[in-house]
Amino acid sequence: MTQRIALITGGGTGIGRACALAFARRGMGVVVNYSRSQAEAEATAEEVRALGVPALAVRADVADDRQVREMVGTVLDRFGRLDVLVNNAGTTDYVDHADLEGLTDERWDRVWDVNVKGLFHCARAAADALKEARGAMVNVLSVAGLTGLGSSIAYAASKAAGISVTKSLARVLAPQVRVNGVAPGIVMTRWVMGHDDHVQRLAADTPLQRAATPEDVAEVVVALAEARFVTGEIVKVDGGRFL
Repeated sequence: MTQRIALITGGGTGIGRACALAFARRGMGVVVNYSRSQAEAEATAEEVRALGVPALAVRADVADDRQVREMVGTVLDRFGRLDVLVNNAGTTDYVDHADLEGLTDERWDRVWDVNVKGLFHCARAAADALKEARGAMVNVLSVAGLTGLGSSIAYAASKAAGISVTKSLARVLAPQVRVNGVAPGIVMTRWVMGHDDHVQRLAADTPLQRAATPEDVAEVVVALAEARFVTGEIVKVDGGRFL
């Protein structure tokens, strides 16, 4: 059987890295996308290779459609196929929800360009290859998109839009491609470093009494990528906090 390939955006750190290793443990080759974290992406690719499968780190800003198309072209030139796309790249900016003036157009635009347009750029560029492989797409979203809470109003809105895009793509790419999303709550990544009180408060209000690890989220990403009769679903990974 030809080596199956997963492309993970924002794959060098946090949830992306955990996804890369989880797919590698299932025998899939992995392409680790990064925008700025080159050293981390290269390190993750090396960890993947150590598991006995091929890996490649590729730079592309998902907010730039041209870069995304070039990245997918590189994947196909190198491996000849693409079976799974994990849209994990994202950005945020901590702005108190009550600080309406603080949420500038510049902040809105960057969050929207990465979290919404970036997701769509990657989906569009990969669509034909995923159809050919009868593959899967999993979008890493957030419970913020369901609750309106989160690091800023712009971030919550971007994740709500991502949920909508996920459902739309599940319809238009069917039946060849299954498209699902995961909506994590608080996850122990570098995004929450320095916000210990915030993390502890949220964990205390969660039935499972802790924040998620990147591996907790990756476990669900892989399950959705492999689930043959599930599409258009958004699975919360929040320890039951928003039951």
